[in-house]
Amino acid sequence: MLSSLIADFRIIFERDPAARNWLEVLFCYPGLQALLFHRIAHGLYHLKLPLIPRLISHFARFFTGIEIHPGATIGQGIFIDHGMGVVIGETAQIGDYTLIYQGVTLGGTGKESGKRHPTVGKNVVVGAGAKVLGNINIGNNVRIGAGSVVLRDVPSDCTVVGVPGRVIYQSGVRVNPLEHGNLPDSEAKVIRLLLDRIEILEQQVTELQQAKVRDWELVAQSVTKSCSENSVISSQSFRLGDRELEEFLGGTL
Repeated sequence: MLSSLIADFRIIFERDPAARNWLEVLFCYPGLQALLFHRIAHGLYHLKLPLIPRLISHFARFFTGIEIHPGATIGQGIFIDHGMGVVIGETAQIGDYTLIYQGVTLGGTGKESGKRHPTVGKNVVVGAGAKVLGNINIGNNVRIGAGSVVLRDVPSDCTVVGVPGRVIYQSGVRVNPLEHGNLPDSEAKVIRLLLDRIEILEQQVTELQQAKVRDWELVAQSVTKSCSENSVISSQSFRLGDRELEEFLGGTL
């Protein structure tokens, strides 16, 4: 437990530019304090002591605004930034060096028993207000965008955005874990693709309409030429046919 607390303490200086000295981090960082209380409660929880682990968790929630069930398994080097409103369920598992922002929920989806909370891999970034719900697996090096709702498994080395969360692969792209606001806008990309597709279809429709006009003009010219060359057809019938053709073409175009 001591090594985990030391890793939790050191990671704050690596990931928070506002951390200036160890006294400030120790007394003014609720994320670190919540993890300290949790590691004590987690140890007592595994000793199957009644009530006391939950009391410690409840006190930590009142003191820090972060609720972590004593049964949750949390690795080392975890950084809960600000932390207000963070909720971590009983069977949740969090890998090493995960970064969690305020308002995050690692919760369940019902009253099922057993494993009902997410398993989060290593080096994961969970953006502010994100909800990861159910017995799902989040791979290593995953970034979950702020406000996303994740309900399905997420492979490693990718990004999740939206409601419900949509997976966007970014394998091989090295990303600063603190840049949780620099995420791709999948909806805007889809809208742009749809607009491009609509533009292409409109061009095709315009070309088809122009081709149709040319075809009808050719038909009209051919009919007019054949009527003028036919001496049997009277001038009255010619005028009638010509008028009907004009009406037909005018009603069609």
